[in-house]
Amino acid sequence: MSKKEQPYTSHLKGVAALLGESFNQAESPANSPNTVAINLIQLPPSQPRRYFDPKKLEELSRSIQKLGILEPLLIRPLPSGDYELVAGERRLRAAQMALLTEVPVVVRDLDDITTYQIRLVENLQREDLNPLEETEGILELLAIQMQITQEEVSSHLNRMRNVCDRYKQENSELRHNVMSHPQTLIVEELFSSLGRMSWESFVKNRLPLLNLPADVLLVLRSGQLEYTKARAIARVKNEETRKQLLEDAIAYNLSLSEIKRQVKEQDIQTNSETPSIKDLADDTFRRLKKSPVWDDPKKKAHVEKLLAQLNALIEDDNTN
Repeated sequence: MSKKEQPYTSHLKGVAALLGESFNQAESPANSPNTVAINLIQLPPSQPRRYFDPKKLEELSRSIQKLGILEPLLIRPLPSGDYELVAGERRLRAAQMALLTEVPVVVRDLDDITTYQIRLVENLQREDLNPLEETEGILELLAIQMQITQEEVSSHLNRMRNVCDRYKQENSELRHNVMSHPQTLIVEELFSSLGRMSWESFVKNRLPLLNLPADVLLVLRSGQLEYTKARAIARVKNEETRKQLLEDAIAYNLSLSEIKRQVKEQDIQTNSETPSIKDLADDTFRRLKKSPVWDDPKKKAHVEKLLAQLNALIEDDNTN
């Protein structure tokens, strides 16, 4: 059976490896898969995965119609008698598209924190995960495991990179203090478990993605553009120019080198364009109208004096 015919196989073994022995019990005989009516399974109020490729979802639906669901969904019971999905949203959505009335499941009693960690880890094990989802998911998971905010996680990661860059000698006291910190050990263990990249690569290449312009983030989240191309396009400051380059990069599958060439040409053009006096005057008066300078009596008087001088120049030019 080809890999394409098995797009619905989950990564629960990866979840078990990260969450420990307690999760391994999910595959014990006592927790063997049962079937549950699909209309009894509710999606959680919030979930890590934000984008599903419609075409791949259709492929998955056709595979399920042909072969069924080989890997059960993980669910937990709700007080209402229904169930909440813990892992397997893509399979659930595809099963609904395939008009299935029931699906194979493993039912587990899980607390909220463990449930969310499982969702994050399963999401991070996906082969079609886009880099923005991956970055956000790793930060969320680290925040939970380190019991700090995502901003504090980012700060600690940057601190790790800074001491490693600045203090090459491993016997440096500051480097030792940072790299032996309990939070650092959690970071190293997570990246080792995921096996996708090193924490150094994550800090250098992935954390900067979160600071990209909104329009670039939208395209990146949808999986239409590689993150290296997105970072290159983000250098274009003019929104209209950036939007056009984004559209061209997607439509014509521009290479990274071609994108960099166009960005460089745009930079040269922007730097060579010197605003005319008229353009500067238009921009100054536009900003002046919105400025709080009118609320300050001294500044307002100064503006009135400058306006009077400008009017005098204009009148003098009209009389000559």
